[in-house]
Amino acid sequence: MTKQINKNSGFLLQGAILAAAAVIAKIIGAAYKIPLTNILGDEGMGFYGYAFEVYAIALILSSFSLPLAVSKLVSARVAKKEYKNAMAIFKGSILFAIGVGLLAALVVFFGADFFADKVMASAPSAYALRVLAPGLFIVAVMGVVRGYFQGLGSMIPTAISQVIEQIVNAIVSILGASYLLKVGAEAAKSKNSPLLEPAYGAAGGTLGAVAGAFVSLLFVLFVLYAYKGVMKRQLKRDHGTSVESYGNIYKVLLFTIAPVIISTSVYNINQILDQVMFSKIMAAQGHAVKDYMALLGIYTGKYNTLINVPLAMASALGVSAIPSLAGAIAVGDRKQIYGKIHHSIRFTMLIAIPSFVGFLMLSSPLMNLLYGDQRKTPAAMLSLGSITVVLYCLSTVQNSILQGLDKMTVPIRNALISLGIHLVSVFVMLVMLKWNIYSIVVGNIVFSLCMCILNAHSIQTAVGYHQEVKRTFLLPTMAAFLMGVVSYLVFKLFDVLIGGRVFPILFALVAAVGVYAVALILIGGLTEEELYAMPKGDMLVKIFRKLHLMKG
Repeated sequence: MTKQINKNSGFLLQGAILAAAAVIAKIIGAAYKIPLTNILGDEGMGFYGYAFEVYAIALILSSFSLPLAVSKLVSARVAKKEYKNAMAIFKGSILFAIGVGLLAALVVFFGADFFADKVMASAPSAYALRVLAPGLFIVAVMGVVRGYFQGLGSMIPTAISQVIEQIVNAIVSILGASYLLKVGAEAAKSKNSPLLEPAYGAAGGTLGAVAGAFVSLLFVLFVLYAYKGVMKRQLKRDHGTSVESYGNIYKVLLFTIAPVIISTSVYNINQILDQVMFSKIMAAQGHAVKDYMALLGIYTGKYNTLINVPLAMASALGVSAIPSLAGAIAVGDRKQIYGKIHHSIRFTMLIAIPSFVGFLMLSSPLMNLLYGDQRKTPAAMLSLGSITVVLYCLSTVQNSILQGLDKMTVPIRNALISLGIHLVSVFVMLVMLKWNIYSIVVGNIVFSLCMCILNAHSIQTAVGYHQEVKRTFLLPTMAAFLMGVVSYLVFKLFDVLIGGRVFPILFALVAAVGVYAVALILIGGLTEEELYAMPKGDMLVKIFRKLHLMKG
């Protein structure tokens, strides 16, 4: 067991670095959404959310899959010491990104009115969509550079650039929203169109995404320049005579990208379909635009923001798993393949399960702490949808595993089946049960549960692998529910003793972290060898030994 963990420790360390950076980036994203939501209001956040949904689809279709594809192709060649071909992949991908990114940016910029009005039924979102358009070109080029470093086995450039991107994003978004909201207020008065104020504010809020991506691109280009000496030495060590042509590279790139684009599009298009279906049905049922846009603002600006924080960790571990699995497949190491699948899923669950329990038990105080929102609807949405943290984290990593195993079309099939079941369930809940916004929340549970079941079966069929249950799911769940009970009691205690919006929940969160870690170790859910595979693992082992939780 120890030997197998050591073989995977490098992959886990890189994955943990990227996961930590992704979670930090998401925390920054969640943090700046608090003042942004207060500035824009639920209505403005509705326009903001609509614009980002269209932008997200355009990003997926143009460049979202580029880091994954480049990392997978580069890793497979580096594993065989084909550094010249790895460099050819990088150069060809850069040219591809420039062309596709520029085309996508132009289409979204000039088609903003059509997408906002005809597709999303939210015409004022066009202002924000035009602001976002240049980001499509920037992200495409940046994605190739990030993917190249990931293929070389280093997640650090991607990790640091993600944090930089979010810091710039946060600052510029808040400043942009504040300024353009004032401009929008004047425009609303002069044109007698009240919706212009939140629409302009939403456009200002999207400025940060473009500015953050641009600064992040500059950073990864600087790292690439600093790395040129290493690249030259690698190329000199490669004595191979044949170098892949750009024609072949583009063919392989497209065959790698296309299935990822389709599966990821299906994964994300359900959000757009949900919102379009929700708007149309709520309008048909006689609800005012302002009312259902406010509900969507809560869903996109508050619920989704919190749910996406732990999901970032799963995405990061998936990103690190793909090139690692591709390298293992290239050299035919089945034990490594099993080990990487096992640890990807297991370490994802170690974070996802307590996150789910935390949202379930502390939804109301979390909403109050972050947004000053004491209404029942936001807290109920978070409690109800908390299980999707586990389901989406698991299905996201499973998708990456299947892609790393070269089963590129399997996630597409699974996603399409899940999407069909999801849409039927959302329609029934909206029309027949009249659950309004809760229909979308429950629909996400249905979608992600279907994906987990289908993906697990597909992985088992592909390589004969079946994830063990006790240490991956049962023990973390036991520790997490003990954590949930203790943290809830701590919150109630300090709420009575000192009250207030901040300190009771902060004490509860501190207690949650401590109780979960101790409980997990005491019941055998986390071993010393696994701790060593984590960043700062040696320090964690020393701490637990001093606390007599581990033998010295």
